[in-house]
Amino acid sequence: MGEGYLTEHEKFFEANRDLWDKFAKINYESKTYKTKEFLRGETTLNSIELEELGDVKGKTLLHLQCHFGLDTLSWGREGAVVTGVDFSGEAIQLARKLADAAGLDARFIQSNIYDLPEVLDEKFDIVFTSYGVHCWLNDIRRWGEIVSHFVKPGGTFYIAEFHPLLWIFDWDAKDDFKMVRGYFHSPTPCKFDVDGSYADGETKFESQTDYEWAHSMADVINAIIHSGLRMEFLHEFAKAPFQSFPFLKQADDGYWVYDNPEVQLPLVYSIKAAKDE
Repeated sequence: MGEGYLTEHEKFFEANRDLWDKFAKINYESKTYKTKEFLRGETTLNSIELEELGDVKGKTLLHLQCHFGLDTLSWGREGAVVTGVDFSGEAIQLARKLADAAGLDARFIQSNIYDLPEVLDEKFDIVFTSYGVHCWLNDIRRWGEIVSHFVKPGGTFYIAEFHPLLWIFDWDAKDDFKMVRGYFHSPTPCKFDVDGSYADGETKFESQTDYEWAHSMADVINAIIHSGLRMEFLHEFAKAPFQSFPFLKQADDGYWVYDNPEVQLPLVYSIKAAKDE
């Protein structure tokens, strides 16, 4: 985003980038993100994406909306040649610091997703993104085009993401699911007052507004199809790697679940798509 006159959506992104600069500093030190465990050699990737994406050794991998690079670098440990992209300058600085501390080769680029084709002129074997990425993007159709742009012919796109059904519920409800928002996309973002990170309930900062957009499952699938990528699978899971609601319980495998076997909802989905040669 350039200086001077800003469009309305550019103002939204500027506000969100400022917020994520704050998040990056807090999240790097938080127990939720397990930075210390990563530096001791543990992966931050979940079994869902590890099993579904498979062997990445020697492949070039572009990680969109990478935050401060934990998953990017974890893919590097799996053998991928990794590039991470995020619009937060603080996150990118921390990602580079983390790569140095872990002794891993990685490239990190600060860029808004929508500006990336003007910044990066390469194609990749794998384009990857995951968990909590879509709500920060206003134009999901354009996102699909950008994803496809960076996938090599014969390459793969993979996403694991919180299910869009979760958007309709009150994330702070203590006892059970409570519907508070509509499911379908609106060009006008939802506004939330934020004074701390979702990953750390104790560290606070001056309250500010963030801007988020709903995208239905149909929006996401059609964006991928429209981009020219060929869908290989769509999977849905009644478990999540993050405690999205206070009443979710942690299972023995580390995932968070809704502890009612009679009512199981999709908490996460994954999509794998290919670009034909």
